[in-house]
Amino acid sequence: MMTPPEIEALIRGAMPDAVVLLEDLTGGQDHWSAVVVSAAFEGQPPIKRHRAVYKALGAAVGGPIHALQ
Repeated sequence: MMTPPEIEALIRGAMPDAVVLLEDLTGGQDHWSAVVVSAAFEGQPPIKRHRAVYKALGAAVGGPIHALQ
């Protein structure tokens, strides 16, 4: 399990200007919906934005974060 502040800290570590909105989809803090807004995404296609968020979360994805949309 990861708390919203922990997830937000990982994302902001890679994208300090990010605005992060999280929703726990199941109540178990392992399935999340995330909206991330950052200047780092400007001009990037959706797949590159998605990969950047996954990279920021690192090993947490597939570990304490079971699913992320």
